[in-house]
Amino acid sequence: MSRKLPLGEGETARTACARGLLRTGVVEKTGEVLSAAVLVQRVGWAADLVSGMAAGLLAGHWNATDVDVLASGEDAGGRTLPSNAWMALRRLGWTAAPARGVRVNDRIVRMAQEQAGRALRSARWRAELTCAVLETWPGDPGRRTPEEWDRVREAVPGGRHLPSGVIRSRTRQITAFATQHGRLPADVFELEAAPRAARMLLLSACDGQQATIERGEDDPQRALLRLQLPTRPDPRSYRDWTWVACPVPLPPTIPPGAVLHLPTLRLAGSKVRADLAYTHAVPRTSRTGHTVALGVDWGLNTLLSAGAARLHDDGHITALGHGAQFRATGVLARQHRLRRLSEHLHAKADRYQRLIDETTGHPLTGRHEVLREEIRRVCDRRSNLNDALARAAARWTVDQAIAAQATVIYLEDLRSMEAGGMGRTMNTRLSQTVRGQIADRIRHLAAEAGIAVVTVPPRNTSRHCPRCLSPLRHRKAPDRPTTPGWKWAICPDRAGCGWQGDRDHGAWQRIAARGLTHQAKTVTDRPTMQMMIRTVVDTLETQAVITPPAETSRTDRSKTGPTRRKTTRPAPRRRRAPSPTGPSGPAGKRPEGHAPTDRRRLPRAAHRHQGETTISTPSPRLRPGGPPSSRHRPRGATLGAGFHLHAHATPPRWAQPTPDAMSDMGSLS
Repeated sequence: MSRKLPLGEGETARTACARGLLRTGVVEKTGEVLSAAVLVQRVGWAADLVSGMAAGLLAGHWNATDVDVLASGEDAGGRTLPSNAWMALRRLGWTAAPARGVRVNDRIVRMAQEQAGRALRSARWRAELTCAVLETWPGDPGRRTPEEWDRVREAVPGGRHLPSGVIRSRTRQITAFATQHGRLPADVFELEAAPRAARMLLLSACDGQQATIERGEDDPQRALLRLQLPTRPDPRSYRDWTWVACPVPLPPTIPPGAVLHLPTLRLAGSKVRADLAYTHAVPRTSRTGHTVALGVDWGLNTLLSAGAARLHDDGHITALGHGAQFRATGVLARQHRLRRLSEHLHAKADRYQRLIDETTGHPLTGRHEVLREEIRRVCDRRSNLNDALARAAARWTVDQAIAAQATVIYLEDLRSMEAGGMGRTMNTRLSQTVRGQIADRIRHLAAEAGIAVVTVPPRNTSRHCPRCLSPLRHRKAPDRPTTPGWKWAICPDRAGCGWQGDRDHGAWQRIAARGLTHQAKTVTDRPTMQMMIRTVVDTLETQAVITPPAETSRTDRSKTGPTRRKTTRPAPRRRRAPSPTGPSGPAGKRPEGHAPTDRRRLPRAAHRHQGETTISTPSPRLRPGGPPSSRHRPRGATLGAGFHLHAHATPPRWAQPTPDAMSDMGSLS
């Protein structure tokens, strides 16, 4: 299989990852078919061998000296260390060996060294951050002065563009250590224990003598993974290792022409998951030269507000339509309830732990184990809910950009946002919204469509008018112009501008206009390879205004006489021709009226491949003299139900967008 990816003009190679699942395997030597449980057991034996050696490497080199040597990129002789972590560790002489009497090949040792080397390299940044916070320790850790903020940002590498929440979280961690031990820690290696080695197999550190992967010749959406697995937990010789062939169904997100790489195998309960890495060709994105952009503003209940803007040749900017909103009120409320439940369970489990206090056979031990299992389940539910919300919001955002034919998405940069001043509950909900996951998924999906994603500074995006940059007055609602609030914005310049609208709609217009005028200031952050606009230039900011649409001439429809009197009971409108014969179906013939005849099934449930029995059937209730009915009709069966009942998004991906889909967009209900 060729590992070279042919690229056309205007294309670039992109490496991504998709999730797969190993369900079965075949022993090549004997032809024995391994069930899912046996395959999980054998992969677990190999993962235990790897994680054991990796844990020994981490414990032996978890100190400032070794981490600095590895992060310096040079060995004792001044030679540059290889980029692969396992090769760098071997150059430095950091070796690992299995337990006495256990025989493994060299590729198993490679995977352990690769896992430990990656963890040790990632510790360098945390060590520098911790040292900078300790050197500039403030007088009041809970509230730094502006001078103390400047000092700590100067001490941290790249601290000028580091989110404030990262520095605050590290400060709280050091404060907790000082409270417990009565002194400040020396460095991050005293503050944190050595990281735990995960049970996984990094097959990317191996070659063909340990694992291979090939696409199926007949079915390109299937791949065959061959790897050596032990037949016992403590293999004594190489005869205890055997080749196992595992068919892997490829997800539809992997293009047929993509080049597959060796995956990473992870144990998730009773399943073996494979992180399938692949490289494929995508359109090349550009930092400048954009004329149509999608501005995205963050919110709370209205999680995302987005709309498109166009930059004309003469320099003025116009909005394409009224924009759209992604509302996730129900999902965020459920997330908030799960967070409160998790805090309650953690507090109860901590109380049980203090009462047990290393007592053997304590009567509360059983209850404590039950609580720990319930905490794990609640955490899994929160994680799954966050993943679903991030996927839906990112897909919605990218679809808006594709429909508007935008080449760039300007995203409000709120990495350092830490809410305050709005009450304890509201502050927590604002701070724990999954903005980071949504932004990462937006970048992932936008790269496949050749759309650039640029973060824009959020300063004054919701405070100034998008048309004249005047400070806005925020009110509770449009019909309550004198009641202070934050949802509705009114421009005070009623004579010159007169704009008013939803606060979030004005914000996405400001974000899109700021991004289009600051294209020349777009830079690529080298550590993260993300495009961003770091500073706002005042001369360019004065041009970042939305030009109002030209008023169209309309016929004067002012009232010139009395209104004609109408009857209180008008006659129903009748058809002059008989109704056409409708198609045969459960609805029968079309009645006299406006009932559509071209829909045989529920419109949204059909697109979501869900029937009317997706949720539980309500209990019937007999009415006197009539057929059985229901006290409550489940709305989910009509709308498709599930997660998307609460997260309102755009039509599905296979729906063809209209040429000017943004010109008539409103609130998506």
